[in-house]
Amino acid sequence: MGLFDLFKKKKNEVEEEKDVAVEEVYEEEAIGWNAITSALEKVYPTQKTPKHYAPELSYRLGGDQVLDGISIYDGGDFWHFVSYGLTELYEKESTVKEYSGFGMEFTFKLKKDDFQDEEAELRGICNTMQTLAKLSFDQAMLFRPNESIYTGQTQGIDSNMRSKITGFITALDSSLGSMDTPHGKVDFVCLIGATDDELKAIQNKELSVEELLEKLGTDVTDYNRNSVI
Repeated sequence: MGLFDLFKKKKNEVEEEKDVAVEEVYEEEAIGWNAITSALEKVYPTQKTPKHYAPELSYRLGGDQVLDGISIYDGGDFWHFVSYGLTELYEKESTVKEYSGFGMEFTFKLKKDDFQDEEAELRGICNTMQTLAKLSFDQAMLFRPNESIYTGQTQGIDSNMRSKITGFITALDSSLGSMDTPHGKVDFVCLIGATDDELKAIQNKELSVEELLEKLGTDVTDYNRNSVI
C-alpha cells in the first residue's frame, strides 16, 4: 500500500490546490508526460497533433477525472488510445524509484468501422479508461498484462450497447511495450475487448488469458466480432 499512499493525491492536498492558477501548476517540467509522448512519436512519427481528450478541470485541481488526458492516434485501420495520468507526469511524488506512479498507462486499440457516431465511440472509451483509472486511485487497484476485467456486464461496451464485447483482457501493448523514464518503469497495458462467454470461461478456469489472446491473434478490439470459443 505504500506506493499508493504516496502517489495518490490526498483530498486535503487537492483542496489546497483549488486556489492555485492552472498555469502555475503546469509550469512544472512534464518529464513523465514527455516520455509518453516520445514513445508514441516513435510509433507515429508523422502525427504531432493527435486527437486529445482532457477533463475541463484537472484532478490535481479538484476535478473528478483522474487522467490528465487521453491521446488517440490513427493506427491505419484502428484508433490507438493512450492515457496520461497513472504515472508521475510531472514531479516524482513517491519514494519508489523502480516504478513511475502506478507503473502503468492504459492503451486501447479500436478497429475502425462505419460507426453511426464515431465521436460517441471515442468518448465512450475515454470514459471507460477514466473509470478504470479511478479504481487505481480509489481502491489501490493495479491492472497488469495477462489479466481479465469482468464486471458481470452483459451489454456491449459500444455506445449503442449492441456489441458482444462486454469487458476486457489485458496484455502488454504490442506497439509500445514498456519503457524506462527518469521517474521509473512504465508498462503500457492494452485493454482488449472480450465477450461475456470468453470472460466467463476465464473466470471458470476453462480458458486462460494467454490462450484467448492466441485465439484472437491481435490486440485490436473489433466491436463486430463474435466469440472465439
